Amino acid sequence: MNPVEEFNEYRQKMNDKIMAQDNLVIKRLFNLDTNTYKEGTLDSKTKELLGLVASMVLRCDDCIKYHLEKCKQLNVTTEQLFEAFSVANIVGGTIVIPHLRRAVEYWEELDKHYV
Repeated sequence: MNPVEEFNEYRQKMNDKIMAQDNLVIKRLFNLDTNTYKEGTLDSKTKELLGLVASMVLRCDDCIKYHLEKCKQLNVTTEQLFEAFSVANIVGGTIVIPHLRRAVEYWEELDKHYV
């Protein structure tokens, strides 16, 4: 199984277990997260890039992978992605560089997956 499929399968499996608990607060949190990235005054592509930058600064590799895949689905170019990476590294500092490396590696996997 490739890294993209592995990540998505695990994420879905665990989300299903979490949602099966039927916790109102968690369900509302997941709903807010989903609705945050829908088209609005800002388009979804911009919102996903913002989410990616925030995830990089917060150093959440799972979040970075999630937003990278959404960016790929929304046809973000590699050039646009690297501009967002630049913002994340300026805001977050050099501690973000290891996450940048993993993000670039995952982006390459997404390129293979979305051929």
